[in-house]
Amino acid sequence: MISKELSVTLGLAVREAKKRRHEYVCIEHILFATLYDSTGIEIIENCGGNIENLANTLEEFFRDNIESVPEGSEYVLQQTIAFQRVIQRAVNHVRSAEKQEVEVSDILASIFLEKDSHAAHF
Repeated sequence: MISKELSVTLGLAVREAKKRRHEYVCIEHILFATLYDSTGIEIIENCGGNIENLANTLEEFFRDNIESVPEGSEYVLQQTIAFQRVIQRAVNHVRSAEKQEVEVSDILASIFLEKDSHAAHF
């Protein structure tokens, strides 16, 4: 149900959260991961977004708003409820549209519907 391309992007989002020692993987991690996906880049640029500025803004967000788990501390990475909601909304959209797979474009559209998320406003 999830395209190979989206699976890679979601995997990158999880790895990025782990690398930064964030306790939660959130929507902003997904958006950050799409900056390394050709389809994600194309969509963002076609909507007037600047990839470099967006990457810098997300870096600032991670640095200023998400606390890292201290080195040596054990933790289990968890998904935020908003992360789960974005995935579920995209899956529901694909089902109702009778499409075969959830793609990066579906996830980006779902992110923009998360009105209380920083990711929707970057």
